[in-house]
Amino acid sequence: MNKIIQYGKKIKEKIKIKLNGTPNKLFPLNPELPLPEGVSEAELRDYLKSVLVSDAPPQEMANYCEQDFRRFVYTYGLVRDVSGKCLELGANPYFTTLLLKRFTQLELVLANYFGSHITDYIVQKVNYKDFPRGKECSTELKSFHFNIECDKFPFKDGEFDAVLFCEIIEHLLIDPVAVIQEIKRVLKPNGVLILTTPNVSRLENVSKMIAGANIYDPYSGYGYYGRHNREYNKHELYLLLNYMGFTIDSMFTADVHENFASHYCSVAQLQPFLKHRELDLGQYIFVRAINQQKAGNKKPAFLYRSYPEDQLE
Repeated sequence: MNKIIQYGKKIKEKIKIKLNGTPNKLFPLNPELPLPEGVSEAELRDYLKSVLVSDAPPQEMANYCEQDFRRFVYTYGLVRDVSGKCLELGANPYFTTLLLKRFTQLELVLANYFGSHITDYIVQKVNYKDFPRGKECSTELKSFHFNIECDKFPFKDGEFDAVLFCEIIEHLLIDPVAVIQEIKRVLKPNGVLILTTPNVSRLENVSKMIAGANIYDPYSGYGYYGRHNREYNKHELYLLLNYMGFTIDSMFTADVHENFASHYCSVAQLQPFLKHRELDLGQYIFVRAINQQKAGNKKPAFLYRSYPEDQLE
């Protein structure tokens, strides 16, 4: 019996390896990483894996970096040619922060939210290995502390050349338009918004729905902001940002993690049906948008319901 079980495990592993490779061969899910000039992917990965918030579990930090490394690099690629003052919302655990500090000319201002028990600002010690020397270093990073859904941002109108709004919009509970309106307020005219978020239309979700699996996020031990309360696709983000007066400069999807779509159904059989939207299937959406127009003064009807008609358009 044990031999049969072991044999079954080997067959299962072979199938898993085969299936895991299929999605990336059939669909363009992995755009080239925009690495800093003269820096290899391995060197950059080692640099970011050295980042450790002083009171964070080291293994948890290492796992997070390994899993989301590609997301940090794609985000860097969207902003690497921008200079000036940049607000990074939700900066903790500072992988993107350290990447931008080392490889861009941006003057970073950080913001986080850890609950109503903290006021004004926080300071966190972050250890890392200096690139390229590998010398052990540490820095104290000061962050403004506020809830972007409930508080007015503590910054002047038009203060920033860029705002990073990464992996946040999917966590919002109340009113994403109000949050983007505040981002727009603190951005200069023609300032740059960088938005990243999980793609609800990713290939894995298509496969899950066909297989009868649920695509919704589980309840989180970190509370209501610990889960994804609403995910978006490319078209919705285009509509939302256009309504808010932003012009899309760049938008693409990309896989960041291992792709498990083939665990739910045959991706090869899906290909003919998805060929027309093969660029929309990556796990994450990456957007660079320019603050160029006046925002609408209501709420876009595709995103809101049960409001008075005169508040929607």
